Formats: sequence, C-alpha cells, structure tokens
Amino acid sequence: MKIDIINLDNQKVDSIDLSDDVFGREVRPDILHRMVNYQLAKRRSGNHKTKGISEISGTTKKPFNQKGGGRARQGSLRSAQFRGGAVIFGPVVRSHAHDLNKKVRRLALMTALSAKAKDGKLVVLDAVASPSGKTKDLVARFKTLGWTSALIIGGSSVEENFARAARNIVNIDVLPQQGVNVYDILRRDTLVLSRDAVRHLEERLK
Repeated sequence: MKIDIINLDNQKVDSIDLSDDVFGREVRPDILHRMVNYQLAKRRSGNHKTKGISEISGTTKKPFNQKGGGRARQGSLRSAQFRGGAVIFGPVVRSHAHDLNKKVRRLALMTALSAKAKDGKLVVLDAVASPSGKTKDLVARFKTLGWTSALIIGGSSVEENFARAARNIVNIDVLPQQGVNVYDILRRDTLVLSRDAVRHLEERLK
C-alpha cells in the first residue's frame, strides 16, 4: 500500500510503501473491543470499598433476649438490617485488570492501524517538529490540514517544541512511538505517523 508523505504545510514531499501485514489487515471489531476493555480495565483504580461486620464500630451485646419477645431473633446491632450496619457482599479494594494473550494484543494494534488506513484517516508526516514552538502557529497548520481530532505519533521521543505547542490544543494527542496503543488510536479521528513511527511499527509488528 503506497501513501503520500506530507509536511505540516500540507505539501507532498515523498511517498512510502506501507506493509500490508501491518496496515492491510481485515478489520475485526471484536478484537478491538476486547483490547479496549483490557486497557480500560487496567486503568480502573478499584478502590471502592464498603465495611463488613467486623469493621463496624458498635456494641457486641445481643440487642434483646432470644426468646419471649415475639420478635425475630437478632444477634448483633451491626448486622446489615440495622441502620449503620454492615454491607453484605459489598465491593472491596481489588484490581480489575485481566489477562489478554500477547498475540491478541498485537493483532488488535495491527487491526486499529488497518482500520484507519482503510477509512483514509491515516497520515504520514515527514517530521513531527515545530520550529517556533508556538501553539498559535500549530493551530493554524492543523486548521489547514483539517485536523480537529488527531493522535500524532512521533519518533523515539517527541520534539520538545512540538510537544509544548500541542499540549493545550483540544482533541490533539501527541505520543512517542513506544506509546502507541489501540484505545488512543480509536478515540481520535485521524492517526498521524512520522516516518520513524512507521518504520518502528513495521519492525515491531511484522
């Protein structure tokens, strides 16, 4: 698959052949769904917690006699049926993360890249750099390019001026090539890869 390489002035500077093994896969919504669930589950803090009966402060005395009162037997005022009592089978602090096979995670990333390529929303940029380092200049360039929602993947590190200029622009995310992931690719409309990022992804996923 051949695609044009452009610069931030929206001028074609070169072209590049993308590997069909990485960017030409069948789009599998089920694989993308599993991967997004996996990523979001790992991000959950899991710190919601309710008190069990052993954690409730209160008397240990039996509320009233077992027999003779005409009422149902009760053993503790800290039980769930009383005001201020425990919660039965309530949530506890835990990890929500679950396993996902490495081959499935790799396939999900290739599927996400292929989905953007198939929809015509994959752009290869000559260089992720901003000489001025000013947000105003970068906003004007993005407007010319028509990028209102984009994930931009730089090289092994993102140029400091570009990162500083882009960090306050709404719906624009910038990541180094090591940080590329399925969730961030799908949550933005356009995927922008640098030359280095394309080479890195093809070497990593082939």
